Amino acid sequence: MKRTYLDYNSTTPLDSAVMDFMSAALGSVYGNPSSIHVEGRKARTIIDESREAVASLLTCQASEIIFCGSGSECNNLALKGISEAFKNKGNHLITSKVEHPSVINTFKYLEGKGWKVTYLDVDRWGNLNLNDLKAAIQSDTVLVSLMMANNETGVLFPIQEAASVAREKGVLFHTDAVQAVGKIDVNIRELNVDLLSLAAHKFYGPKGVGALYIRKGTHLEPVTHGGGQEDGRRGGTENIGGIMGLARAAEIVKDLLPQEMERLKGLKLYLKEGLEKTIKNVVFNVDHDCNLPNTLSVGFKGISGESLVMALDLEGFAVSSGSACSSGALNPSHVLTAMKLDDETIDGTLRLSLGRWSRSSEIDDFLKVLPPIIERVDTTL
Repeated sequence: MKRTYLDYNSTTPLDSAVMDFMSAALGSVYGNPSSIHVEGRKARTIIDESREAVASLLTCQASEIIFCGSGSECNNLALKGISEAFKNKGNHLITSKVEHPSVINTFKYLEGKGWKVTYLDVDRWGNLNLNDLKAAIQSDTVLVSLMMANNETGVLFPIQEAASVAREKGVLFHTDAVQAVGKIDVNIRELNVDLLSLAAHKFYGPKGVGALYIRKGTHLEPVTHGGGQEDGRRGGTENIGGIMGLARAAEIVKDLLPQEMERLKGLKLYLKEGLEKTIKNVVFNVDHDCNLPNTLSVGFKGISGESLVMALDLEGFAVSSGSACSSGALNPSHVLTAMKLDDETIDGTLRLSLGRWSRSSEIDDFLKVLPPIIERVDTTL
């Protein structure tokens, strides 16, 4: 059966150019980067060059990039590391109610350690009110963490403005940009953030590797202790293959990003208009002028999203009813709940996310298959 992939926000396929690059180099780059012999120095050179490539994508200094094992680890290191480093300054943290589980659950962990956390609301369309952020900052606030792009809805937060609010108050600012890097332009110098997380597998690199930007001069306590790797901030022998793949994916996406953003924006509009024409009572959960160019959050009232996902899978279409990081969860989406959508819309929501290999012909096929499937699984009929 022909398969059509419409779940790029969950993970992206590994680019064949990235795979070839990793395969060609891994056999000859086997030394420990911490060793001083030829093999070790060769591995160290690869890591240094990879750091430069990631820094180039983000427009920052290579020394401000450290490599981790995933976007979730980057978020954990940023939040726990800053909290531990600045615990004598205060014990208040700020985030939003729609963050990725690796952020939400880390803040809940910190609450259990005695930290106070303010969870900011969003409006019906998933947008953040900067006045709420300004009002939440206290004299003992040490960190604000807000995601750049929501993994379920694609909503973009005003990170540059939010970071400026925090900076005016002398508060550090972290952004989870895992879902944004590779889909939109992310320029750290313009954003003015102190910490930023990304993951390779969201932009056609390998799984199991991520990077954390830490502004020069920002003190952070390590979470994983070891032999002093990554400037003493993340212990453990580096995943050279993954790091190489991350760097190559960063180079490719940097070159393709301007035209790919426009192509996906047009393709998403084509999908949105097609859904409006073919499906009755379809609900678009967000304002599509303020979200990622590749993401649609669509509600089908009276229909089980999970049933729809499974039925589409049997027809050869991979979609998601929410975040892949929450698959198997019995509770409704915390993101859509925070947006105060009604239960029927939440239960019947699909996340459709496009990517580098998405084509209009696939959307045409999807729009042909979807209506009869909805008729079969519609609980109101």
